[in-house]
Amino acid sequence: MEHLAEAQGRAPGPSRHSRHPGMSYLVGLAYAIALTVASFWASSTTSVYGPAAPVLLAVLAIAQMGIHLVFFLHISSAPDQTNNVLALAFGIFVTAFIIFGSLLIMTHLNHAMMSMEQLQSIQR
Repeated sequence: MEHLAEAQGRAPGPSRHSRHPGMSYLVGLAYAIALTVASFWASSTTSVYGPAAPVLLAVLAIAQMGIHLVFFLHISSAPDQTNNVLALAFGIFVTAFIIFGSLLIMTHLNHAMMSMEQLQSIQR
């Protein structure tokens, strides 16, 4: 039944007709634990090239988010999931807008501030 649900575009997860409704949660949990362990390993080992470690951690974090979206939030590309996908996209847009706007404001303020030498010359 799980394969039939995935073929129809539904997210893997418990359904009314499934024999093991919690199985997809356990699979998602296993993936999440494996990615978490991999992240801790990547941050603490010397086997990973130093400048590439943040990139590897970002990739593992994105994979972790994907696992959570599919296995726990049941986000899929099915036609009945349109509202969930739109809500997720809007949340990502608002978050990116706030982060980008904050960085833009901080950059402008940093550019507009006087240097320390100029401040000290005014105080004398």
